[in-house]
Amino acid sequence: MPRILLTGGNGFLGSALLEKPAFHDALVVGRTPPILNINFSPISLDKVSDYKKILSGIDILVHAAARTHIMDERSNNPLAEYLNINTHATLNLAKQAANEGVKRFIFISSIKVLGEKSDFGHPFNSTDQFNPQDPYSVSKVEAEIGLQKLMEETNMEVVIIRPPLVYGRGVKGNFAKLMKLIALPFPLPLGSVNNKRSLVSIENLVDLICICLEHQKAKNQTFLVSDDHDLSTPELLSLICRVGRYKNRSFKFPVWLLALMLQCFGKSSIFERLCGSMQVDITHTKTQLNWTPPFSPESCIENCWSDRF
Repeated sequence: MPRILLTGGNGFLGSALLEKPAFHDALVVGRTPPILNINFSPISLDKVSDYKKILSGIDILVHAAARTHIMDERSNNPLAEYLNINTHATLNLAKQAANEGVKRFIFISSIKVLGEKSDFGHPFNSTDQFNPQDPYSVSKVEAEIGLQKLMEETNMEVVIIRPPLVYGRGVKGNFAKLMKLIALPFPLPLGSVNNKRSLVSIENLVDLICICLEHQKAKNQTFLVSDDHDLSTPELLSLICRVGRYKNRSFKFPVWLLALMLQCFGKSSIFERLCGSMQVDITHTKTQLNWTPPFSPESCIENCWSDRF
């Protein structure tokens, strides 16, 4: 069995990875020990840390730690904050990993490196050009560029995975907010929205990462990932309501008027997330790895409700 090192083991994705047999003996590094692992080494992930001791004997490094996208950003210099963790710390770790003979470095990036939205019916694919729109996505782009350069200069293999919105048991952020809205007895004016969005369940994302641990054709590849089942906002609402056994209170309302109302309240970004399209084409991922997402959105959304309210 390859020796694995995991960063971000206490996070949403890291916790799910540690439930898999491949990660049971993984070395986990970070500031806080995860619940499911006793093989933990406390260390700060930054641009100056020395990782030589923990990297000794490691075959595969899965880098899931990151400063995640913060909706209510309070930093005076958010770009610097994101770059410190998501770019400089990542590249410091990766360079030392290459020097210590780590065979493969798996980096969890984000679909946001390609933009905030796609044109309806024209999904992002793995060959699209970078188009970051905020400090978080800029930091992920810079990390990807640095890793690609490192891949060309060393013998370490690099695998980059770009997920869209990730949901599953214990999910937080926008998906959790949507679930809370559905649980409240209030109507939602989203029945007329005509869009398509790609999402990925934590189960499908974890499955792909486990495939990439040793798959020969994952070497030096960039993969987009989703459930391969795009949904409009009304379709997603209907599915979440049905699985959670809540009444679907969405109703038809002019989309242009909804956009105007949210704009007046300075909430145009909410409109884009609810009404814009964000699709990804995972054809390259499926054909390169002979992989199909094994879990259905319905079963994974059911897991979201399992520990709610």
